[in-house]
Order: sequence, then structure tokens, then C-alpha cells
Amino acid sequence: MKWKWFLIAILFISPAVASAAEISSPYAGQETREIKALSRDEINGYLSGDGMGFAKAAELNHYPGPKHVLDLADQLQLSEEQRRRSQMIFEDMKSKAVSLGRQLVEKERLLDSRFGDAKISDAELVQLVTEISVLHGKIRAAHLQAHLAQRAALTADQLMRYDTLRGYQGSGTHGQHHGH
Repeated sequence: MKWKWFLIAILFISPAVASAAEISSPYAGQETREIKALSRDEINGYLSGDGMGFAKAAELNHYPGPKHVLDLADQLQLSEEQRRRSQMIFEDMKSKAVSLGRQLVEKERLLDSRFGDAKISDAELVQLVTEISVLHGKIRAAHLQAHLAQRAALTADQLMRYDTLRGYQGSGTHGQHHGH
């Protein structure tokens, strides 16, 4: 009788163990990517200079982004000078971010190919990862600097209106600096 229950238990447990052994990696399917470490959306984001969340520290602390300010120009009642200044801030940021993004994608492509060819040394690995990290930091800085410059171009009233239009709840305080 005990053997019968033992055999029944084995029959039910075996498929569970077998299926647990077949659990795949969360990376499954990514091995076919052009650059393994970057999704197509990330590559496109870097190459187009998109924000990709780089400036959240600014955006969510009452430092508006120039692209969004331009999109909300009428609701924010921007003056012609503010529109011109916002456009300049945006174009400067975009130019820097695109240039740096291209460099980053190329470094990631090189890193990927060196691993793919199984020809990467420890020194080359450290150098490439360091270069990629520096580029990532420069891209983030370019986006954050644009938010810093944009805030200085707006009035305290426009800053509060911007947060409301963007749907931010926050504490309602906007720090010590209130623009104009």
C-alpha cells in the first residue's frame, strides 16, 4: 500500500520537477538583438536624443523640460522671448544628446562584437565599459542641464501651471529658485 502511494507521488512530482528545469532566462530571445545590451527602442532613443527618463530628477522636482514647455507654450502663455529661449535650449540639448547617443551606441556595438568574437581582454572590457558609462553620464547631464536652463526661463506662475498641466501632485513647493 505504501508503495502504491509512493508511485502515485512520483508520477505527480516528476512533471513538476521536469518543468522547473525548463524555466528559461528572462533574457531568452534577446540573443538575436543587433546589440545584445540594448533594445531597438533604446537604440532609437539614443540615436534620436529622446529623454528616456534621464531627467526625472529635474522634471519631478519642478524643473520643466524644454520639449514639454514648447508643447504647452500656449497654456503656459509663453512670451515670444520665452518661446525663442525654450527652442534654443531644446535644440542645444537635442544636438548634444544625439551626438553622444551615437557614440554610446557605437561603443555598445563594439563591446557586443568583441564578446561575440570571443576576442575581448580584461583591459579592453574595462576601457569600453568606462567609456560607455562616461557617455551615459554626459547624455544624462545634457538632459538635466536643459531642465535647469528651462526653469530659469519661466516665471514662478508658469512653473506651477506646468506641474499642474503635466499632472504632478507634489507638495506644491518649488524650492528657492522661482525663475523670473
